[in-house]
This record gives sequence, C-alpha cells and structure tokens, in this order.
Amino acid sequence: MKVKTILVSQPEPKVENSPYFELQQKHKIKIDFRPFIHVEGVNAKEIRLQKIDLNHYTAIILTSRNAVDHFFRVADEMRYKVPEGLKYFCQSEAVAFYLQKYVVYRKRKIYVGAKDFADLSPLIKKYKDEKFLLPASDQLNADAPITLNNLKVDWAQAVFYKTVMSDLSDLADVYYDVLAFFSPTGIKSLFKNFPDFKQNETRIAVFGSTTQKEALDHGLRIDILAPTPETPSMTMALEKYISEANKGK
Repeated sequence: MKVKTILVSQPEPKVENSPYFELQQKHKIKIDFRPFIHVEGVNAKEIRLQKIDLNHYTAIILTSRNAVDHFFRVADEMRYKVPEGLKYFCQSEAVAFYLQKYVVYRKRKIYVGAKDFADLSPLIKKYKDEKFLLPASDQLNADAPITLNNLKVDWAQAVFYKTVMSDLSDLADVYYDVLAFFSPTGIKSLFKNFPDFKQNETRIAVFGSTTQKEALDHGLRIDILAPTPETPSMTMALEKYISEANKGK
C-alpha cells in the first residue's frame, strides 16, 4: 500500500532544511508532527525531598538540553546563585552549545564528551575529586549510573523533570498510513490514549532497539526500523520504504 500520510510522534522541527520537509516535498506526502510524550519539571520542594542541596556540588553533568533547562530553572526556584567556578560536563557538543543560553561560555569551565555518556569517563576521571550532580529525568538510561559508579567518584542523581504521556484524544478519528515512534514511552502513550488500538494497515516505524521491543510487546507489526547500517536515521528509513511502496505512483 502506498504512503500518503505520516504522523511523527515528536515536535515539528524548527529548522527549515529538516529532512522531513525534504521527504514531504520529494514524495508529495503529508507529514504531521505531534509529541506523544512531553517533559514536565519537578518543583524545588520535590527536589529538596530528594535530599539535594545545590550548594553541595562543584560539578554538574548535563546529558541533554532538557537537563540544562531544568537545572537552571531549579537553581532559580531555589534562589541558588550559580557560582562562576562551577564545572559543567556535557555529554555532547550540542548540549554544550545549548548551555550558552544560560552562561557566558568563555568564562566557564566546560568539558565536552563526544556523544555517548561513557565518552565523558576520561574527563570525569581527570576531575575525580569534584562532587558531581546529575540532574536527570525519571527515565534515565542505565549507562550513566553504571559509568559513574565504575569511576568511583562522589556523585548524586536527582530527578529534575519527568516524561509524561500526552493527551491525544483529538486524534481518535484521524488515520495515518505511517506512525513513527522514537521511544518506548511513545508506544505506551499510544495504548494509554487508545487502549483498543488496532494496527490493521497502519505501518509502524520505530527508532532504536528499546522502542522496537516495546512495540513488539504490544503486539505491533514493525514495518520500518532504524537505525540500520543502510538507514541510520528515521528519515532515511522512511525514504527507503516510501520509495518502494509508492513505485508507479
């Protein structure tokens, strides 16, 4: 069956040259964006109940832009004046670049990993006498605690924000040829909103092994999978599938 409509379970890209827009124009299809999950901040009172005092830490480990936003939000709520000497360990260049929204880059001590959390290990090991805080979500990937425990550093984890399933009730009578998912929680959100969801002819696209497992656990048929050696991104996987499905369109 040909593909004419796709629903991507993420916010609409803010850049004009997004591969999704190129895909839409090239194949003359309709792509809508709707987050199936969203992030909500944990208030300062709840963080204090986690026995977190920001004054106790000399280094902050930031794994995402959400972590950056919510660390500075909580600092503001707690009336904590962020010291100039505070060290920032950013999981990637993208996170470090985003940090400039809050601090003057050249005046701060910022250390940047390549991509994965484990890439921060040599940098953290070099400053092993610091007291590290990891502001994270309630669904933190297990590799962060494992890496930090193996390094035997003084660190603490705190939930600064939570992943919440969005209300999708307005989509009850809307049909899409393809639904694209990027996290296990996205799949859970689909079934929380629509417990009686039947896949029928809807094609399911998933990104990542954990999303794949969640989809299979819910009895879904996976038609499009990324990343693979041939299609390392979701847009490339969609492009490949659509090119084959829409032949002779």
